[in-house]
Amino acid sequence: MEINLVHSTFARVRYADTDRMGYLYNGNYLAFFEVGRNEIMRQYGIRYRDLEDAGYLLPLRDAYARYISPAYFDDYLEIRTSLNFTGGPILKFDYEIYRDETKISEGFTSHMFVTRETRRVVKPPKIFLDSISSINL
Repeated sequence: MEINLVHSTFARVRYADTDRMGYLYNGNYLAFFEVGRNEIMRQYGIRYRDLEDAGYLLPLRDAYARYISPAYFDDYLEIRTSLNFTGGPILKFDYEIYRDETKISEGFTSHMFVTRETRRVVKPPKIFLDSISSINL
């Protein structure tokens, strides 16, 4: 089973997100990726809270960010996120961040399913598979 989902959401750069140069601090791009990741999952009926309540976690496996152009305080950014699921224990999210129509960053994160109890990698849990299989593509 291979599923590719896409979603777009928006977030504003807060003053606290910027560095002394006035740019969105490079480490905070991952926080904007997280906004995109949470929203795509929520959009398709998969809530982190429900996974955690069922005893599953999705820790970060890999992260990559490419900085193309800076973002600044009060910029209103569009976060375009795609989720690629191939049936295994790994979820890969790809991100593109835009200010107006200008792409300012791109990257990806991958996450793996583990149980809260053992912290070992496991196949996708039923709660996730049920949600993902009910999506009308």
